[in-house]
Amino acid sequence: MKHTLADVVEIDLRNEPPRPAPAELRMLYQEEGESARKQATRHGFWTAVAVYLLFSITDILLIPDVAHYTIAARFAISAIALVVLETQVRLDASANSIDLTAAAALVVAYAGWLYAAMMTADAQSISHYMVFGAIFMMSVNLFFSFQFRLSLFASGTILLIFFAAVLSFSPAEASYRLAFGTFDVSCFAFSSYVNWKLNRERYNVFLNALEARIQQKQASERGKALLRLSHTDSLTGLDNRRAVDQKLRDYWSDWQRHGVTFAAILIDVDFFKKYNDYYGHQEGDRCLVLVANALKEAIEAYDGSIGRYGGEEFIVVARMETGEQAADLAEAIRCSVENLALKHQQRRDGISIVTVSVGAGFTRKQTGAKLERLIHEADRALYGAKASGRNCARLFDPNDPQSSDESENIAALLKIAIDQRLVSLVYQPIRNVVSGRLDAVEALMRLRMLDGTSVPPSLFIPIAERTGAILELGRWAIRTACTELLIDEHVPVVSVNVSPIQLRSPGFAASVAAILGETGVAGGRLALEVTEGLELEMHSDILRCINDLKTLGVRIWLDDFGTGFAGLSWLRLIDFDTVKIDRSFLHDCNGPKGKVMLRDIIGLVRNRGHKILIEGVETEEQMTLMRQCRIDYVQGFHVGRPAPAQTFRLAPMGDARPAALAKPN
Repeated sequence: MKHTLADVVEIDLRNEPPRPAPAELRMLYQEEGESARKQATRHGFWTAVAVYLLFSITDILLIPDVAHYTIAARFAISAIALVVLETQVRLDASANSIDLTAAAALVVAYAGWLYAAMMTADAQSISHYMVFGAIFMMSVNLFFSFQFRLSLFASGTILLIFFAAVLSFSPAEASYRLAFGTFDVSCFAFSSYVNWKLNRERYNVFLNALEARIQQKQASERGKALLRLSHTDSLTGLDNRRAVDQKLRDYWSDWQRHGVTFAAILIDVDFFKKYNDYYGHQEGDRCLVLVANALKEAIEAYDGSIGRYGGEEFIVVARMETGEQAADLAEAIRCSVENLALKHQQRRDGISIVTVSVGAGFTRKQTGAKLERLIHEADRALYGAKASGRNCARLFDPNDPQSSDESENIAALLKIAIDQRLVSLVYQPIRNVVSGRLDAVEALMRLRMLDGTSVPPSLFIPIAERTGAILELGRWAIRTACTELLIDEHVPVVSVNVSPIQLRSPGFAASVAAILGETGVAGGRLALEVTEGLELEMHSDILRCINDLKTLGVRIWLDDFGTGFAGLSWLRLIDFDTVKIDRSFLHDCNGPKGKVMLRDIIGLVRNRGHKILIEGVETEEQMTLMRQCRIDYVQGFHVGRPAPAQTFRLAPMGDARPAALAKPN
């Protein structure tokens, strides 16, 4: 059975990593501590040898008549033991072998010294001096990190040597043998028990560390799996919109910094709505999967990236050296879908199979410093392909009057838009989910050409930001919203979108304060929506401006939460009054994965204590889901479409809704 990437990720999340068996754990414990044990034994043995030789001074003081024998024995045994141990180290012997050598050397060191010391004529001194054998037992059990069995054997051997010496020591009385024998047995038992505890504790520490590593690895793998899932389209297994946007930024960064050119290619399935309505959603999904697989195969030779950009829209990003290569790839993509020969009997253009229209944009010096412009050019090329009868591919041509960029014309238009009254505001209701009352409206800017043609905000807002016209337009929008609806208290709150460029602009907060003072509107009735995105960088001027605005009482909302990469950081830095979750999460709730992701995001925002607003509510089913999720506010066509200020001035405060657009809660 073939799984999509999303299915594979789910399988990975359910699988638990295998735990080693006890025997494997012991072997792993030995292997992991091998190098450390070698070094510890080597360094400890050199220290023990130094102490062993220093006890020559005690030999001179207590048994001077045989001190030359005992000292010679000490140096001879030390030299031989060090040579053997260092040879093992050079030959990279195992830790067990080195430990065995060290333990044997300690036993021999005690036996060799004791044999020479017992030749002394001073019976009283040697009778007390022999008790120093306890030091050797404690060295074996406590000073070194020998395994318990080796420590027990070595210390037991030292104890037996001591008893052999005591029994052969004829002047010793029974009380002497009982006292010193009991002392050495006690040292043996105590030090052996402590050694057993230490070995057990070291093993437990290893087990805890191993479990921590396993859990960390598991968490890392689950995190990677979740990241793949969050960047994967659940239907086709391709990258989703978020993943594609990130790759676009990466490609764009390489183009800006290193001049690595690339193409952005938009693909739209022709007449897909008709296909979906006629054959059913299940067949529609199957069609999209087949198209996605064909597109993926078509770009393999180009080492490009492909993602699902919308319902039936895909995007391909690939590094290209020339525009001609981009055009060739666009045509290859079109042919790959045409060759599938999927039936589509609902078309009325003489073609009875599924086809795609393809539009390509290619990086060029004239494109400007905005990634959005490249995507806009690809979109314009796609529009041209559709206008040419579909089932064709087009490369954006800046010299073609049918697809040339109108940005310069719009930039000039924005300079006179306010004076010529070409710009206006409409307001979209924001309703309380519990009470159903209108708690706020969002001001939306509209622009028309001199001939009355409307210009979409997605086109003129980026141009306004690029040219700086957004500063004057932003102040005009705030003043107009206050004048049209807030002065006479037609609505409780009006929210106005602000650009990061405005927040970085010196004196923006002061200009807002001046507008509030002129109109007599309380700051708490004005909300400014800050859009999450890369442009909203953590700039000290932005943070200072937001703090100044909150001092005025102005409400600060975070707009389109979840669409960018800065949202979590901004939730930590700024106490937003309301967080607007992007409509894409709501529209992805057709399946269980989408609902889980939406609920996770809601839980994240709610735990921060912010009010939650969901935008894009378009059906009663979505409204029911909002009630189930205990959302504070909703916005969308289901609760009210954008309308001019006059509509809200005619309705009582808190209940304003156009009669034709009113929908029951």
